[in-house]
Amino acid sequence: QVQLVESGGGLVQAGGSLTLSCAGTGRTFTSHAMGWFRQAPGKEREFVATISWSDGYTSYAGSVKGRFTISGDNAKNTVYLRMNSLKPEDTAVYYCAGSQRWGAREQYEYQYWGQGTQVTVSS
Repeated sequence: QVQLVESGGGLVQAGGSLTLSCAGTGRTFTSHAMGWFRQAPGKEREFVATISWSDGYTSYAGSVKGRFTISGDNAKNTVYLRMNSLKPEDTAVYYCAGSQRWGAREQYEYQYWGQGTQVTVSS
């Protein structure tokens, strides 16, 4: 079975930076794309970013575009989310996910999910 192991969450001050990592483990991981989602208390889970393994295509939610950068290391089967200029509204549990669809931006398009890692941005 495929497992996604996340790390890198923590507490940062507004304006600071943080990098999340997500490593895929288990038998052959055939996802075409990886993505990041987040869920704040009392809110629905929302799309953050996605990256395609085949051509490096990336897509971002408008709320994070220009501040967050998604990248991947196919050899390590690991995806990263570099978060800069963090704001208190970025506070949420961040989830890594794998999709069999290129450029997936919706939750139902993802088949594999990590356990989530907490990111807290203080004001």
